[in-house]
Amino acid sequence: MGNREMEELIPLVNRLQDAFSSLGQSCLLELPQIAVVGGQSAGKSSVLENFVGRDFLPRGSGIVTRRPLVLQLVTSKAEYAEFLHCKGRKITDFDEVRHEIEAETDRVTGMNKGISSIPINLRVYSPHVLNLTLIDLPGITKVPVGDQPPDIEYQIREMIMQFITRENCLILAVTPANTDLANSDALKLAKEVDPQGLRTIGVITKLDLMDEGTDARDILENKLLPLRRGYIGVVNRSQKDIDGKKDIKAATLAERKFFLSHPAYRHIADRMGTPHLQKVLNQQLTNHIRDTLPNFRNKLQGQLLSIEHEVEAYKNFRPEDPTRKTKALLQMVQQFAVDFEKRIEGSGDQVDTLELSGGAKINRIFHERFPFEIVKMEFNEKELRREISYAIKNIHGIRTGLFTPDMAFEAIVKKQIVKLKGPSLKSVDLVIQELINTVKKCTKKLANFPRLCEETERIVANHIREREGKTKDQVLLLIDIQVSYINTNHEDFIGFANAQQRSSQVHKKNTIGNQGTNLPPSRQIVIRKGWLTISNIGIMKGGSKGYWFVLTAESLSWYKDDEEKEKKYMLPLDNLKVRDVEKSFMSSKHIFALFNTEQRNVYKDYRFLELACDSQEDVDSWKASLLRAGVYPDKSLTENDENGQAENFSMDPQLERQVETIRNLVDSYMSIINKCIRDLIPKTIMHLMINNVKDFINSELLAQLYSSEDQNTLMEESAEQAQRRDEMLRMYQALKEALVVIGDINTSTTFTPAPPPVDDSWIQHSRSSDSFGAPPQVPSRPTRAPPSVPRFGAMKDEAAEP
Repeated sequence: MGNREMEELIPLVNRLQDAFSSLGQSCLLELPQIAVVGGQSAGKSSVLENFVGRDFLPRGSGIVTRRPLVLQLVTSKAEYAEFLHCKGRKITDFDEVRHEIEAETDRVTGMNKGISSIPINLRVYSPHVLNLTLIDLPGITKVPVGDQPPDIEYQIREMIMQFITRENCLILAVTPANTDLANSDALKLAKEVDPQGLRTIGVITKLDLMDEGTDARDILENKLLPLRRGYIGVVNRSQKDIDGKKDIKAATLAERKFFLSHPAYRHIADRMGTPHLQKVLNQQLTNHIRDTLPNFRNKLQGQLLSIEHEVEAYKNFRPEDPTRKTKALLQMVQQFAVDFEKRIEGSGDQVDTLELSGGAKINRIFHERFPFEIVKMEFNEKELRREISYAIKNIHGIRTGLFTPDMAFEAIVKKQIVKLKGPSLKSVDLVIQELINTVKKCTKKLANFPRLCEETERIVANHIREREGKTKDQVLLLIDIQVSYINTNHEDFIGFANAQQRSSQVHKKNTIGNQGTNLPPSRQIVIRKGWLTISNIGIMKGGSKGYWFVLTAESLSWYKDDEEKEKKYMLPLDNLKVRDVEKSFMSSKHIFALFNTEQRNVYKDYRFLELACDSQEDVDSWKASLLRAGVYPDKSLTENDENGQAENFSMDPQLERQVETIRNLVDSYMSIINKCIRDLIPKTIMHLMINNVKDFINSELLAQLYSSEDQNTLMEESAEQAQRRDEMLRMYQALKEALVVIGDINTSTTFTPAPPPVDDSWIQHSRSSDSFGAPPQVPSRPTRAPPSVPRFGAMKDEAAEP
């Protein structure tokens, strides 16, 4: 009785493995498996059928077993079979089991005799079996048949090795009595993975088909070609018995009678036969559990702790309790509000390290994307000068004007201000999109309740869309306010006198420059630092590699590394602009270029300085930083620049001066407007959109949910969640039960130590080309086999081989 508790643990661990498999996890519990390895027609399937006492495995010629069959035998009062892929379906007709194995094999491997390493899991409950887990593997073959691939032998070998290399796998090396044992492929594979022979048991089949006067006594007594755990002989049904539907129980009795009546085996009959083989395997299983009991207990406790927190919420779960539903709904809405605010305002817990999202992305829209869009829109120099000249001429009409008209300035400024509506509305759209993305990320925690998740997304998204109209109306109103009154008395406005004075300076003609007068006094403040690659300069000249760049309001410098000790160059920002460079299909880098508006070289002999980043986001970020330093993007294309000088307007000197004066006035006033808009638009979006959505979620979302759907409908959990809860509770119970059983196990249970090592070097030296050396000869007994061939005996009737 000492091993009774041990044997109770085996089916319990099987339940654990099923519970973990249903959750898509690995149980990680080292329950031994017993792999049945042998050549084709060695009798592997018959051995398994004898264990079960039923005909249930496919039969035929060639490779019949084409997928591993994981067979779990469980002692039970009732007798039935159950497939893992048809869970819950109890099959009592074992012919139907055979058909299901064939159908499931063909479903994965097709009809062309191909093989697959995906196992079929079959559990057989019966009062006639001991608790075991066996794996029937494809028979070892040499020659492909039908549509099998040429490397079929290699594929089968690799599949077998996947199983038998595990330390918790016992190896049943099956060899028929009519083959050369010294050349047994099964024993050779076993020797490779189990050189000490601790896991290998030899099984000799077809003993009843040996010629009269021959036997395998010395083999079964482990005297000839010994194994550490020895051999067990079994007698399977012949093909005639199978065709005649001979009952397996009758075959077992016949097997017992054979060993008791045979003069060579009667003295070892108690150690032969299928029942003894089952007991030996069950004992090995029990020994392994005893050896690994402390580690086994630790793993069970670790698994229990890993799911305990989640199971705690399920223990007192009552799906139809209205109080529970109300409490759960309130908690989830509150958690959603907290998560949303954390993503917008920023938080130290659960930080996304892969991409910008939530508040960080909105901040980037406000301070990088929006200002960059404004500058990109504003500076189209040739178009602006053309419009100014047309405005001046149209205002003067038929007369030749002597003075610069104020109305031209006002008309141009209003047109420029109206252009700000595009970038401003675009920034609202970008913020809305990010808010909706944030809502979707926050509702992932509600996924267990699909209707609640869907309604929450819909209600909050609808509110965001409602606020979109009001926010855009306010943004347009701000710009219309700026258009309604042009304040030329603003303290930062350049004034008419200064504009004229500036227009008289020839070197400022036809260029915007860097607008140095508008730069803050602290020009040496560092705006940005980072790694960039100079891509348009060869490696020999110091290019095509990364440098550490430092951008200030006055210059762009680069160093050898980020220690900033060895400065390579300092580039002044005066008269610089930035333009995009088309990405090369050979390069993964994203490139932008700096150039001088006065057609001078930027760096040494190079007109352009091309700088490369790893992503387009880095390019946009550097452009925004350069914009803060006064380096503006060039909107015109290179092709247009070639003809740009020829397209300059042919104007008289007086009109030229007037255009330049208006241009300077517009430039000065628009810098005031841009500064104001860049400050007000983010504040408007923040107030009317972001803060309002946060307040709505905190104060009104719950009420809207109650008014939109019935509470029972909202809190109806998904089928997947209900299944997961049931599986977790079942697994938790199984783990606790297993720990209780382990605690009750008597550590002084019967233990069979491993037998001493034997000289099994014959396996290693038995296969070198075709000359295997002279194997040990069978002791002198009457035999027809040549003494140089280590056969157990010849077949009575070769044609009768199953």
